[in-house]
Amino acid sequence: MAATDEYTRYVLELLTPVGPVRASRFFGGVGLSRASVQFAMIMDNSLYFVVDDTTRAGYEAAGMQSFSYDTKKGRVQVRRYFEVPEEVLSDPDELFAWAQASLRVAARKSKPRRSTRR
Repeated sequence: MAATDEYTRYVLELLTPVGPVRASRFFGGVGLSRASVQFAMIMDNSLYFVVDDTTRAGYEAAGMQSFSYDTKKGRVQVRRYFEVPEEVLSDPDELFAWAQASLRVAARKSKPRRSTRR
């Protein structure tokens, strides 16, 4: 099941305090970016934030799982993205804090693009 337009609009509204967030479709889901840094994605109407070793524990403590998908060879775990807990989605202050943390992680991990122009 792909991310619905309705759920995407809902998430974008929730993330309004974070600043201008751009949604773009990819692989049946939606990537969420601010200032060209993808910090979240929506897959199957679930919101996932980018994590690293400093933030992953909070998601695990809340009982959340990383994004995963099935292939012919088995299940693939994408430990860079963890589902956002429902309690966080329903608390604007918490959502803002978790989104800001995800933005910081994503900005650190994004690699600067080399210009091929000289």
